[in-house]
Amino acid sequence: MEKTILLCAGGTGGHLFPAEALAYALKRRGWSVHLATDHRAETYGQNFPADETHIIRSATPSVRSPKAMISAAWSLWHGYRQSKAMLKRVRPSAVVGFGGYPTVPPVLAAAHLGIPTIAHDANAVLGRANRLLAKRASAVATSFPEVGHVGGLGGKVVQTGNPVREQVIDASKVAYPALAQGGRLNLVIFGGSQGARFFSDLLPDALGKLAPGERVRLSIVQQCRPEDLERVRAAYAGLGIEAELAPFFRDMPARIGASHLVISRSGASTVCELAVIGRPAIMVPLPGAIDQDQSANALVLAKVGGGWVVPQPELTADRLARELTGFLAEPGRLAQAAAAAKSVGRPDADERLADLVERVAGGERVGASTGV
Repeated sequence: MEKTILLCAGGTGGHLFPAEALAYALKRRGWSVHLATDHRAETYGQNFPADETHIIRSATPSVRSPKAMISAAWSLWHGYRQSKAMLKRVRPSAVVGFGGYPTVPPVLAAAHLGIPTIAHDANAVLGRANRLLAKRASAVATSFPEVGHVGGLGGKVVQTGNPVREQVIDASKVAYPALAQGGRLNLVIFGGSQGARFFSDLLPDALGKLAPGERVRLSIVQQCRPEDLERVRAAYAGLGIEAELAPFFRDMPARIGASHLVISRSGASTVCELAVIGRPAIMVPLPGAIDQDQSANALVLAKVGGGWVVPQPELTADRLARELTGFLAEPGRLAQAAAAAKSVGRPDADERLADLVERVAGGERVGASTGV
């Protein structure tokens, strides 16, 4: 009988990419892998090695609207019934959820059917969906040694790290590029939709405040929303700055590997990839997040000297210009930060999580928080 593991992930890169990395690790060990997700996986899940993909109905509850809350609950209930039927057909040895409300119906259904489950959380704060599932899970896998909202889970908590894609592992093999005094600084800028807009507004203004001799030393790769591309491109051209702009870069890990400095949000996957590749970053957490998870993630790198956390309201054009001027004058600071970031990377997180999955699938009770 074929050995099967069901992976469940919301359809965003932050949820799908770690699940994808685990999927490859499990398939190398002879497992069949199925994926339960939502329709958004069409964008980020193109390389996912699933033997079968199941689109599960779900929704994210909103406390601001009773009507939306009722609608979300109804969708999650339908997803639960759909998941139960699917699980009885697929009969996986274990189910692993990677966060996001699309994981709630299949992981909850698995727990009710007596199938071992693992809740993996990439963030330094346990997400709301995982908080709902954690007490019913056989194990809770975390990316960082200290994670908020895991109180009461005891020995079920295991730090495995956050699995990263093969592209990230390849990029991690590239040494930090030497930046000689007076040399060209490779700058990579990216974020989600809100982050991309903020950086598109900020960067041209900030770079315009640099001296002409500093501007010509910059080489920029930047993610922009489609509607912002032309105005940002025109601004950089007017400043005489070399820039490559696009709404999405499929080879972003390689771009990070070629960079001297990253400016980005601080989602869990971003922080973990920066650590594995070993590149310093100015991290701008998403403002207004309920759990401030991006701030907690960024602090993991900042505490070891691998990056700098700047709240969005504090990152003005004047401040960013001063920071860049300082790095251009003292490139050694960036090299030191790159080494510090790499010191906390976990390139083997996929194998560590696969070890945990096999333990749980084999019926072993997880009773220690010291790792696998």
